[in-house]
Amino acid sequence: MVMLLTSGLAGAAGNADDLAKATANPVADLISVPLQSNWDTGYGPENKTQYTLNVQPVIPFRLNADWNLISRTIIPVINQPGLSAGQNDVWGIGDIVQSLFFSPRATSGGLIWGAGPVLLLPTANDNRLGLDRWGAGPTGVVLKQANAWTYGALANHLWSFAGDGPQKVNVSYMNPFVTYSLGGGWSNTLQTEVTYNWEARNGQRTTMPISYGVARVLTLGGQPMSVGVTYKHYVETPRGQPDWGLRFVVSFLFPR
Repeated sequence: MVMLLTSGLAGAAGNADDLAKATANPVADLISVPLQSNWDTGYGPENKTQYTLNVQPVIPFRLNADWNLISRTIIPVINQPGLSAGQNDVWGIGDIVQSLFFSPRATSGGLIWGAGPVLLLPTANDNRLGLDRWGAGPTGVVLKQANAWTYGALANHLWSFAGDGPQKVNVSYMNPFVTYSLGGGWSNTLQTEVTYNWEARNGQRTTMPISYGVARVLTLGGQPMSVGVTYKHYVETPRGQPDWGLRFVVSFLFPR
């Protein structure tokens, strides 16, 4: 990770900074394929660690001269530790979340936004890795980029409408973020990711990590990419959920 962050220049520094700014925008006109590794520690009475690799392709489609459609997919590959006596670890695919944002290609007063549907697909190959429910709801993002700053929030809400899972899905998600570009392709981000489960008992509904991360855009073998590392501290979780975590992301970038 240190070698990737400190070696390999991204051609012109201005181009690296432009790409770094684009990666901070969830609805940028940029094809990217982030591979996001997460280690979250504190599960269960033995404080075990869960590993999740999120494969998150982002593909914008130009609908016409005025509008883009941005497809954002989250495909989780999970190692879920056993949390009770005699329970084995489980490896597999979790439930896929598919978001579609309709976003105007021209900004108004520097404000960038997108909105559309979000879908929950019951693709988990084990009942410990998913909810066995189909879900749908609205999603949206709004942000502003001014000089070196990018700040905004992404949100969605999912309701289940079909499936055999034992619990209905009624979950809100909010992701406020602030990114500052440091120059030379470097950037740092402070954000929180709040999940609120309306079906859970009082006192067990909120999961809220606050995270700080550093990333750099560079080019290796002619391929632009962003490499970053993030520390997560969970300020509120249901009982038996993680206390802290680390995230390492490699994003392959395909400017158009």
